[in-house]
Amino acid sequence: MKLLEERILKDAEVLPGNVIKVDSFINHQMDTELISKCSEAWYEAFKDAGVTKILTIDGSGIGIACLTALHFKVPVLFAKKSNATSKVTDEFYSTTVVSFTHGHEYNVLAKKKFITKEDRVLIIDDFLANGSAMRALISLVKNAGATVVGCGAAVEKVYQGGGEYIRRLGYRVESLARISSLSDDGKIEFC
Repeated sequence: MKLLEERILKDAEVLPGNVIKVDSFINHQMDTELISKCSEAWYEAFKDAGVTKILTIDGSGIGIACLTALHFKVPVLFAKKSNATSKVTDEFYSTTVVSFTHGHEYNVLAKKKFITKEDRVLIIDDFLANGSAMRALISLVKNAGATVVGCGAAVEKVYQGGGEYIRRLGYRVESLARISSLSDDGKIEFC
């Protein structure tokens, strides 16, 4: 998506360790007009997939998922991150995820009553790097017996392989800005 790529080039910040910050327009302060355009792109890509629910992970994907859900006219479910295993009960589907950005492992929880085997789930997140968060969300959907109809990421860091891994598993992934490389001097290359 050219509009998102242009905004990344204009306003993103590249930090050491392969970190790109888009917090001025995607995941801390949100440019709702830009995010709405992203949401429209995902709607166009998945409008015939019978989406009944949008799923994201606790944190910066929630805003994007909410705007996307408006186009589909379906609810958003966000999997909550938890450091405490005591919260894992029979009322939750649970899995673990390792955050690329923070390097921490979290339990990820979704209430069973909010995702059923009848659901057709579109997973939406702000970033796709090594694929850990998307794999965790796919696992939650599979645990519920529901169907993953696809995955959407605003920004995919292609060189980290997560998107390719998920595609090889047979899932459709629609990333709106696909970064092929980041350099320490701040240069960003798109696919």
